[in-house]
Amino acid sequence: SNVNDLPEKQRERLGESWAGVFYQEFFSRIDERAFAVLYADIPSRPNIPVNVLVGLEALKAGFGWSDEELQDAFFFDVQVRYALGYHQLGEGEFDLRTIYNFRQRVVAHLRETGENLIEKAFEQVTDEQVKAYQLKTGRLRMDSTQIASNICDTTRLRLLVEVLQRTYRMLDEIDSERYAEAFAPYLKGQAGQYAYRVKASESGTHLERIGILMHTLVTELAEKYSDERSYQILKRVFAEHFMLEAESGLRPKEGAELSASSLQSPDDEQASYRRKQDEDYVGYVANLTETCDPENDLQLIVKVQVEPNTSEDAQMLEAALPELKDRTGLDVMHTDGGVSSEDVDKAMAELGID
Repeated sequence: SNVNDLPEKQRERLGESWAGVFYQEFFSRIDERAFAVLYADIPSRPNIPVNVLVGLEALKAGFGWSDEELQDAFFFDVQVRYALGYHQLGEGEFDLRTIYNFRQRVVAHLRETGENLIEKAFEQVTDEQVKAYQLKTGRLRMDSTQIASNICDTTRLRLLVEVLQRTYRMLDEIDSERYAEAFAPYLKGQAGQYAYRVKASESGTHLERIGILMHTLVTELAEKYSDERSYQILKRVFAEHFMLEAESGLRPKEGAELSASSLQSPDDEQASYRRKQDEDYVGYVANLTETCDPENDLQLIVKVQVEPNTSEDAQMLEAALPELKDRTGLDVMHTDGGVSSEDVDKAMAELGID
C-alpha cells in the first residue's frame, strides 16, 4: 500500500507520468497562504490541506469527473494520489462535504470582496512556471471561445413551467393547499412533458395563463418568501418574459423583446444566450491569453476570463490589459479583428502596447 514498495521501474514510470508532472509543476507551487482568509485564525479543528482541495478541483475539471468519481479517484487511484503528494493508501481521507464547504467559502469570498482565489492561485502558479522555464512574455495572443453551460437545451414554455414547479415546492403546507388548484395543470409530470403536449398554435394562450399566475404569485408571495431563491427566480423570469401595459394588460413579450441575458435555466442563473455566425449558444464565453514568443520552448496560458456570453471580446481585453502589463511586461498583443474598439486602442496606447 506504499508507492515506495513498487518496483524501481514502476516508480520511475510513475514519476515521469502526468502525475509526476502535475505534482512538480502545479501542486507543489500552490501558495496556500492566499486562502487563509477563508479560515479561522484561532485554534480549531484541522482542515484538509488547501493545495489538495485546489488540486482536486483542477483534476476534476481536467478529467471531467463527477464529485463521486473525484472521491473514488482520490481513494483508489495511485497516480491521482501521487499527483497530490500522497504515497500511502488510506492517508488524507475526507468527506465530500469538505469539498462542498470549500467551494461555498471560495464563492462567498468572491461575492463579498470580488477576489477570485482560484484565479489568483492559477496566476501565481503560472507566474512561477514562467520564471522557472525562463519564458518570454512580452508577446501574447488572445482569443475567445464559446463554452456551453451544463444545462439541458430548453424551450421558453418548459423554462416557465419549471420555474412554477420550483415555486410550488418552495411553499409551506398551508400555501401549498391554498394554491393547489392554480398549480395543478403544471404539476403533472416534468416541465418538458407539459411543453411536449402543447401545440405550437396554442403556445400563446398557455404563455398568457402562466403570466397571469406568475403575476399573482409575485405579488402575493412577496412578503413571506422574498428571501427565497425560488421566489427571486420567479420574480426575475416574470419581469423578463411578460409586459404589463395600461391599455392591454398583461402580455407575453415577443421573441425580439427578450433580452439575451434573460434566464436560460433555473440551475444556471448567469448563463446567457448569444447568436454568433448563424449559430446559437447558451452559456459563457472564455477569453484566454497565452504566450506566443517563437523563441519559447513551450507556451503557457497566463490569463483566463469567463463571462456570460453576451460580453464583448473588446471589453474583456480592455479589462485584462493593466494586469497583463504588470505581470508579463506585455508590449505586443495579437488578436483578431473582433477585439478592436476605440476604448481598446486608447488603453493600448496608454500602456505602450502594440
